[in-house]
Amino acid sequence: MSSLQMAVTLDNLGVIMNIIMFFLIVLASWSTLNAAEVRPLAIDSKAPDFKLPATDGEIYSLARFKSADVLVIIFTANHCPTAQAYEDKIMKMVDDYAPRGVAFVALSSNHPDAVRLDELGYSDLGDSFAEMKIRAAEKKFNFPYLYDGDEQEIALRYGPTATPHVFIFDVERRLRYQGRLDDTENPYIAPTSTDAINAIEALLEGEPAPVETTKVFGCSMKWRDKVEWAKKADADWAALPVSVEMIDSSGVAQVVKNESENIHLINLWATWCGPCVVEFPELVKINRMYRGRNFEFITISADKPAQGEQVLKFLTEKQAANVNYHFNSTNVYALIDAVDPEWSGALPYTMIVAPGGKVIYRHMGLIDPLQVKRAIVGQLGRYYADNE
Repeated sequence: MSSLQMAVTLDNLGVIMNIIMFFLIVLASWSTLNAAEVRPLAIDSKAPDFKLPATDGEIYSLARFKSADVLVIIFTANHCPTAQAYEDKIMKMVDDYAPRGVAFVALSSNHPDAVRLDELGYSDLGDSFAEMKIRAAEKKFNFPYLYDGDEQEIALRYGPTATPHVFIFDVERRLRYQGRLDDTENPYIAPTSTDAINAIEALLEGEPAPVETTKVFGCSMKWRDKVEWAKKADADWAALPVSVEMIDSSGVAQVVKNESENIHLINLWATWCGPCVVEFPELVKINRMYRGRNFEFITISADKPAQGEQVLKFLTEKQAANVNYHFNSTNVYALIDAVDPEWSGALPYTMIVAPGGKVIYRHMGLIDPLQVKRAIVGQLGRYYADNE
């Protein structure tokens, strides 16, 4: 090969590489734009195929449901209060219609890193695949629960706009209904319009759905482009001021008495206590989850009064922007008596106290964060309807 031919070949290679890079950039931009401007699949469209892992350890594709006369695909999420309010309704639908040839599959397409901690205020679980497995086992889901959160490719094809969002396909896998399950998210109130069930009944009879499309109410989809937004929230919380006040035994007793309208999560700890140091970051996360509701995280340091600077340094490093107290006496038994007659005195000690002073959770030693969150959300409520 001559030097001229080699130069031409190298030039062509450079042009080709530039073209490839251009299309990669366009493709990346296209994905971002479609995530922000996603539209639901059009009625009469064929169901897009998928191949996704499920919480039961299996891989599911569209062909897995080929024998079903009707296929119901529901985009949902662990954390969303509206989605949680519909979980039992969906399970009831499966019980009622699976024997009649209707297949159900649920997909979680939220990117787990795009969910802010304070968006988890109605849940004990986030939207990661590992947490989906916990929810599926706890609720004993009677339908496959698939994960699409990393790439969100299937969500972009179907176009859910909120959770839950249901897509119902006929025997030929053409879309015949997309929208809400029914017209009330309140699980304690009977709906007046059971749109998804109406569509299923019609399709089983060979009739068109009486309504093909409805609006959808629920939590917004957490697309990948919201990851930076979630990171900014973490940075904002990290920048909040941290302070600590001295407190005596009567003040501690008043905290535990809890005459406020908030749930008190109370943690007794010390800088010299290894388990206290290990569990503290989880408590900070829990505070960020529920601080927007009727909830208050309160720490009480059992360090000696002279160690105030050390206590504040630790709390600042752990970003404990909550109510912090430092016991003002070396009489630790006065502290123990003021906190809880059931506490033997070992640290750490964690309590959840309802308004009025009822202790709904107490634990000595390292906490199980999931148990703590379940106790809190069990008191605060998982649904918007719980506040009505």
